[in-house]
Amino acid sequence: MIGDVGGLDVADVGCGTGRHALALSTAGARVTALDFSRRMLEVARVKPGAERVRFLLHDVTRPLPLGDGAFDRVLCCLVAEHIADLGALFRELGRVCRPAPRGAIIVSAMHPALMLRGVQARFHDPRTGTRAQLASLPHRISDYVSAALRAGLAIEHLGEHNANESLAANHPRAAKYVGWPMLFLMKAARRVSRATR
Repeated sequence: MIGDVGGLDVADVGCGTGRHALALSTAGARVTALDFSRRMLEVARVKPGAERVRFLLHDVTRPLPLGDGAFDRVLCCLVAEHIADLGALFRELGRVCRPAPRGAIIVSAMHPALMLRGVQARFHDPRTGTRAQLASLPHRISDYVSAALRAGLAIEHLGEHNANESLAANHPRAAKYVGWPMLFLMKAARRVSRATR
């Protein structure tokens, strides 16, 4: 859904330890990556290739410190389920993205069905042994869709991805979720108003 990012400006909103940011930078994108966790950014900044990414410490529940229409791709991966005000989040994602057809916003979230099974994101710091579990909110798919539409975004793709036997073979802990939706994906774009066409 992201497409070829060579030469594009990409924002990774809620980048965590930089998995997507570093891969996109390696693929030729100019990446700006933001996260509220100082520790996750410390981990990201020592990974190979991190010197090519602009990392910013920022709470994504606040207005993003990024220019209007500054990015060709805006990613927000496995973050939205931790944000109470989806409307504000989608407005900011739309604000910093260039309009269609050049710009695209990609959002992924833990599927709400998993929360019905009591599953939430959790993190383990191997250095300290500390475990952390961020508060997850039971947003419905319709909450994401409504927030995107109210933010003036056009939805280009919605996907719900189930855990399967292949995933369970590689990650045995996932075996108990085979057949259950695990991931929700959305691709959207900022609409161009008629006045600016």
